Amino acid sequence: MRPRQFGLYVCNDNRATPGYTLFTPLQGKTTYLIGLHGDVVHQWQHPYTPGNYAYLLENGNLMWSGRLPQGVQRIGGRGGLLREYDWDGNVVWEHTHVGQHHDFRRLPNGNTMFIAWEPVPSDIERRIPGGIPDTLHHDGCMYGDCIYEVTPAGTIAWEWHAAQDMEVENYPILAGQRRDEFAHANALAPLPDGNIMVSFRRLSTIIVIDRATKKVKWEQRDESWGMQHDCEPLPNGNITLFANGATIPGNPYSRVIEFDPRTRRNIWEYRGHPGYMFFSQHISGAQRLASGNTLICEGQWGRLFEVTPDGDIVWEYLNPFMGPDSHGDPSNEVFRAYRYADNSPQIRNRVKSVYA
Repeated sequence: MRPRQFGLYVCNDNRATPGYTLFTPLQGKTTYLIGLHGDVVHQWQHPYTPGNYAYLLENGNLMWSGRLPQGVQRIGGRGGLLREYDWDGNVVWEHTHVGQHHDFRRLPNGNTMFIAWEPVPSDIERRIPGGIPDTLHHDGCMYGDCIYEVTPAGTIAWEWHAAQDMEVENYPILAGQRRDEFAHANALAPLPDGNIMVSFRRLSTIIVIDRATKKVKWEQRDESWGMQHDCEPLPNGNITLFANGATIPGNPYSRVIEFDPRTRRNIWEYRGHPGYMFFSQHISGAQRLASGNTLICEGQWGRLFEVTPDGDIVWEYLNPFMGPDSHGDPSNEVFRAYRYADNSPQIRNRVKSVYA
C-alpha cells in the first residue's frame, strides 16, 4: 500500500507523551528534532548518510555515526565515523574505525563503546553451525562481531570478540541466512552493573556479556522474534525489543515485546490488527516512555508512532524526508527514533517549550 500522506497523521494532545522526537533518515544527511505536531525545531547536518542513527547525550550534544565509503561492503549497517556534535553543529569529538557498524553508546565514564566487524579465522568459521553452505562473503571470508570501548583519546580500554569469546558451536546461524557473517550484532546496551547486552539478528538471540570474564552470562534465543532489533533494559528489570518477524512463514508480522528475563515470559506486546499491517522485516526499534506509552519506529516504512499500554495509537508520523536507496528508488527508512521530554537534560532550555 502506497502512503498518500507524509508528516503528521495522528496527535492526541491529551494522551500523547509531551516531548520532542529525534530521528535520522537512512538515506539523508540530516538529523531532525520535531515537536508533537510535526514541526522541525532543530536539525544537524552531516557529511555522510548515517551509519544507522543518532541520539542525544545528557549534555544536549548529538552522538552520530556516519557511513564511510571504506569498510566491509554488501553487509547492512556499515558506519565507520563516530561523531559528537554540540547543539550548534560543531564537532567536539570523533573517532574512526572502518569496521564500526550499527550501534554505539557513550558510557558513564566518558568512554564510547561500539560494535565492529573483523574477519573470523577460517578454523573457527568451520566450527560455526547453520546457515546456507558455501555462502561466505564475496571476498572469501566470514566477518564476525567485536565490541570496543575507547577513551576520548581513542585508546582501546576494553574489547570483546564474538568468534573467540563465545562457544560458537552453541550458536547456529539461522536457516536461510548466509554464512558471510557471525552473528550480525545490531544493538548494544550497556547495563547498570557494567555488563553488556547484545542483540544478534542472524541468531535470533540476545546475550549478556560479563564484562569481567567476557563470558556469556545470560542468553535467550527465540526464533519467533524473527531476527529482532533494539533490545533495551527497563528500570523494572524487563527488556523491550522489536521482533521483526522476518522469518515467520506465510503472512509475516512484527511485534514490540516486553519480557521478563528471569521468567523468560512476555509481559506485554504490541502487534498490528490484522498483524500484517505492522511489519518491518529489518531495522526498527522501540522506546518505553516515562508515561508508560511506547514510541515505535517501524523503520522500513519510516513510520514513527506512539501507543498506550492498551495498544491505542495516540501519535503517528510518517517520515517525509526521502533519499535514494541502493536501487535508486525513493526511501524514507529510519533505523531508530527517540522521544525526549521538554524538561529532560537533553532538551532543557535548548528548545522554546510548546508545553508550558
